[in-house]
Amino acid sequence: MLVTATTPKTIQQQVLRIISKRKAIKARRLRIGSNLSNELGFDTVDVVDIILELERNFHITIPDEVPLATVGDFVDYVVSHAKAA
Repeated sequence: MLVTATTPKTIQQQVLRIISKRKAIKARRLRIGSNLSNELGFDTVDVVDIILELERNFHITIPDEVPLATVGDFVDYVVSHAKAA
């Protein structure tokens, strides 16, 4: 049986890596409460690209209506949905 790293901490690290890679921001600079557009300068295309990469990496679907504004929103959504995948 293949064991994948799906602990909340590991998922959080992977989500932070994906988000930070998009704008070449160091992952340690990202805070859970950081707003992607207001504080970090992400635009809609950046957010869509992050969502697509998260969906691919974690084999989940993130519906358009899910409110994702902060780093924590992404982490929480992926943590709560990736376990079931």
